[in-house]
Parts: sequence; C-alpha cells; structure tokens
Amino acid sequence: MTILPDANLYIDGKIRPATGGKTYDVLGPWTGEVVTKAADATAADVEEAIVAARRAFDHTDWATNHAKRYELVKKLRDLIKANNARMVEIARHEAGAAIGAVFAAHVNNAVDGMDALIDLFPEVKWEEDRGRKSAMGGKYVSDRTVVYEAIGVAAAITPWNVPLYVNLGKVIAGLLAGCTMILKPAPNTPSAAAILGELALEAGFPAGVFNVVLSEDPAMAGEMLTKDPRVDLITFTGSTLVGKKIMENGAQTLKRVFLELGGKSANIILDDAPNFAMAVASSMVVFHAGQGCAITTRVLIPRSRYAEACAILEQAYAGFADKWGNFEQPTSIMGPVISKKQMERVMSYIELGQKEGARLLAGGHARPDKGGGYFIEPTCFVDVTNDMRIAQEEIFGPVLVVIPYEDDEDAIRIANDTTYGLSGMVQGSPERAAHIAKRLRTGSVSVNGGMCIAGDLPFGGFKGSGVGREWGREGIEEFLESKVIAVGVPA
Repeated sequence: MTILPDANLYIDGKIRPATGGKTYDVLGPWTGEVVTKAADATAADVEEAIVAARRAFDHTDWATNHAKRYELVKKLRDLIKANNARMVEIARHEAGAAIGAVFAAHVNNAVDGMDALIDLFPEVKWEEDRGRKSAMGGKYVSDRTVVYEAIGVAAAITPWNVPLYVNLGKVIAGLLAGCTMILKPAPNTPSAAAILGELALEAGFPAGVFNVVLSEDPAMAGEMLTKDPRVDLITFTGSTLVGKKIMENGAQTLKRVFLELGGKSANIILDDAPNFAMAVASSMVVFHAGQGCAITTRVLIPRSRYAEACAILEQAYAGFADKWGNFEQPTSIMGPVISKKQMERVMSYIELGQKEGARLLAGGHARPDKGGGYFIEPTCFVDVTNDMRIAQEEIFGPVLVVIPYEDDEDAIRIANDTTYGLSGMVQGSPERAAHIAKRLRTGSVSVNGGMCIAGDLPFGGFKGSGVGREWGREGIEEFLESKVIAVGVPA
C-alpha cells in the first residue's frame, strides 16, 4: 500500500502518465517498502518535453516579459508554501529525512532559498549602458549597450539527497532568468519534482515553460537531454563522475554546463577554538545520515589536543546512540540512507577504512534492528592519514574521519590536499581563523559558525566540486547570455 500520491509527468502544460502507462515502484528508506508509484517516462516523453520547452522559448514572450515571469513565479512560491505539509511528507517518506532534518535543509531552507531568489530578481540587470567610445583615431564612434537575455532551454538534473532544495534552486533561478525548463529528478525521489509540476499547472504557467520528466532509468533521460542540440544549458547536482560524463556529452553541442558536484570538506578546529569541546563534539557527521555534499566529513585536530579530542568524540557518539533512526522523534536529525545500494556503498567504505589502518572509534555497523530500511550507525574513524581513501573519497554516509595536524600551515595543506573544494569550516580565534579561511581552496567557508550557505549567497565549488554557481543573484545570472549592441553615431 502506497503512502504518497502517484507521481506523474508534467509535459507541455499537462499532468499525465508515461506513454504506455508504465510506472515504477519507489521504495521508502525507512521501511524498504513501496511508498509511491511514479510514471516511467519513455524516450518519446522526453522528446515531447524538449519540443514543448523549445517551442515555449522560441514562440512565446516568456523570455522577454520579465513582469509576467516574476508574478507567476511568486504565485508558484505561494502555492509551494500552502502545500508545506505535502512537502514534509514527501521529504520524510521518499528522501528518508528525519523530522529535525525536514524542518531545516529539506523544506524550510528550500522555501527560504526560493524567497531569496525572488527577492533578488529586481537586482538582475537586463541592460547596461557601457558608454560612448571612439575607435581607430576617432573615425568610428559607438554607443555601447550590453543586453542580458535568457540562454534558452535549460535541463535540470537533480539528486536524491535534498531534492526539493536542489529542485527549487535550479528551477526558480532558471524560470526567473527567462529560460524554459525541463526537470529530471533522481529515480529515488520523483515526488519532490512531480508536485512542482502540479503546482505550476495550478499557478497558470504557460504550456511548455516548465516540464517534469520522471524515469526509473537513471541515465536514459539525462543522456537525451545532455546530447540534444535543442537544449542550451544543463545544470546538474550529483557525483563528480557523472558530472564529467555530462560535461563530455554537452561538449558535443557546446552547451553551457554548470555542475555542483562532490565534496570532502574539512573542519579545521584550532587549539584556541572558543569552545574546543563543543567544536569537537559537534563535528559528528549525523545530519541526514551524512548525505550532503557540503558536510564537513574530515575534522582536523591539532596534535597537541588530539587525545583530548578523541575522548570528546567517543563520549559524544556514545551520547548520540539513542537519538537517531526514530521516524517519530521530533528532535531527530538522522534517519536511514536513501537505498540498499547506498547502504552497501557506505558499508564498503567502513570496511575499507579498517583495512587501511584507521581506528574505528564509534559505530561501523548496519542496523537492521531499526527497521526494514537502510540504517547505518553514526561512524567515526580516528588515526586517519589524509592519503587514505576514506579521507579522499566522498562516502556520502554518516562517516567522520579525524586527522591530526602539526600547525596552521599543516592544517591548510591537509585541507587543500583533495580533488574537491566545495565547503569548509575553521574554528578558532577570529583573526587567525579568518586568515586560514582565505587560504582554503573551497567555494564557501564557515568561520566560527558563520552561515556560509544561504539562498542569497552563491554556492558552488573549486576543482572537482564543480563549475559555476547556484543560489544568489549569481545563480540566476548563470542562465543568462550577454549580448553587445553598438550603435554607430557621427564622429
């Protein structure tokens, strides 16, 4: 018996099943049982979405009527807020979010971010006077204007970890910019996308402006969207491996591609951190079972206080033992991982860490006693060196690695010694911590608890963590092209 309503396609202004009526079962992470059935799109359905989005961009005023877009997106925003209870149920049952995580990253932060993008829209420049200038000895004089316009059809390919948050970050920004959109969510979390199609229809969006394609096949629709010349832009959040494939596919038609990829972010705790014990204890990787690309999964501890920190962590993990994995617990921030496949992947890394010689301080086991879903204990490895795979590769589960360092320079070296560069933290005396933060090769850094990730700030990474930025005004501008118009005037 399903818990959530069926998830359907939204193509060319219509909510409908897939061609042929095929569906697939979506399993809930808490139970391992079916929570909803989703329409399983065919290649013909994806083709129809591309045709609809192309037509809506080329033959309507969506891209040029800024006021119309603004009002419709605000109406969509209001409907999303009015359906908050549905959003919460989707996040809990489909993404496996604990209640404490739902009312943070999954729903509330998603809505706050959406509000921020809408509030920033009036700041976007659509035309900029670059002044009059002469050239070639004054023979030619021009009045120059730079015009900013929507790039065209944009496809958003989104992950399963915080689906509503990522869906809104891409879709709202793209729609505000004037692009027409095709949203292709992860197979595990179709409902967080399907509901946006339902609400767009209710809001009165023109046909083809926004489309939602669901598919059990993780690659079919993405392959079509990333290779089709009628799609102008791809925005993707997910693994670095898949991001490379998308960039390769997009290169065939010279698409604009922007990618928000993996992370192995470092939390540097200095010996003069204002509350050293609290800083160490709060470094546990437990929020949403560690399924977040920007979570700091490496904690760097000064060797002079390393034994003290290990003792603090051991006590913190012991105290957390009965505070996770309960569907009804209002304060819980950790539930299961998303799927059996992900559980097996995380457990393989836990096994690898022990083989590499790291010491298992806490956790390390699957917990079938928690229910029929995909539960892994909060896990902590100490005595880790930064060359170990558990320190270099994104595990995407509730696994923290603890690495000692000698001095500030050593901490900076270790933090930057990774193929990733998404986020980070520094905790210590303000001037010293800020100096270190400026030397980290990451897209965002929190110093002493500062909120470096918010809807009005650009988010993205260096190196293998991605290309481009989303959220903030910069996130809207990623969907724009610039055009120079120079009008000759008499010299």
